[in-house]
Amino acid sequence: MRADRLLILLLLLQTRGRVTAQTLAKRLEVSERTIYRDLEALSLAGVAVYAERGPGGGWKLLEDYRTNLTRLTETEVNTLFMSGVAGPITDLGLGKAGEDALLKLLAALPTVYRRNAERARQRIHLDAAGWFHREEEVPYLQVVQEAVWNDHRLRITYQRGDLDLVERLVDPYGLVAKASIWYLVAASAGEMRVYRVSRIHAVEMTEEGFERPADFDLRAFWAQWSAEFETSLWRYPVTLRVAPGAVPILTHVLGDWVQALVKQADPADAEGWITLSLLFEGLPQARSRLFGLGTMVEVLEPQELRDSLAEFAARITTFYGR
Repeated sequence: MRADRLLILLLLLQTRGRVTAQTLAKRLEVSERTIYRDLEALSLAGVAVYAERGPGGGWKLLEDYRTNLTRLTETEVNTLFMSGVAGPITDLGLGKAGEDALLKLLAALPTVYRRNAERARQRIHLDAAGWFHREEEVPYLQVVQEAVWNDHRLRITYQRGDLDLVERLVDPYGLVAKASIWYLVAASAGEMRVYRVSRIHAVEMTEEGFERPADFDLRAFWAQWSAEFETSLWRYPVTLRVAPGAVPILTHVLGDWVQALVKQADPADAEGWITLSLLFEGLPQARSRLFGLGTMVEVLEPQELRDSLAEFAARITTFYGR
């Protein structure tokens, strides 16, 4: 409804300061033309909204303008009590504060909202951790968080993927918890980098501050970086023949995403086998995952993977045949 959109638009301007029409249109999932009409409607209604032109411009409210239309709806209240961020909040040392905040909110709610909030908490729980995931030790997380909060440079000793230790002076822009694993987003030598906090072996918060870019958006950066990271991991193409009836097992081993490839595959051959093209992280990962499928799949390409599977099978046969 337009009234709801106008309210959200007003609250966005109040909480974010200067915002471009393009950003507002993306957030509210409407066209920029609709945003301009809504902004005009707010202005006609007496809301002190105006545009700043030029580079870095956008729409904003007068500095002293505030609205008191911030009452939570019942759905918004229920959402707060279903949130599944208890683990990351506890990691930051804010577990008790989070519980107290929800308790105060619960006490301030009308009776009907309070009853429904408790009902939502008891019936829906969001668990952010993956299966078989062991919590990582992050002894330096609170120091990193303090530096992020106060815009202080960090000097870290970091273990890279190849196990080498490197020292870096970084500008910490933000922290991200993905499936209960903490990552530090930081600038180092003019380049944006992402560090897994559990791999930080030593950290020192310096007295030197840094200027955080005004246009840096942590959520937008993480969405783009994580998408590029996932794409970069899967770069080893494999062509397979899959036996009749083996697709459910293949899905169990590799994941549900295989089902989409099966639907797009060419019709089965005379023996009922289908051909699929998959991507893996590399040869070792492809071999370890496909080896357990035995003769239910046949690797057509690459030849090095065929040779590796055959050599691995021969070694196991020799080992157990002694």
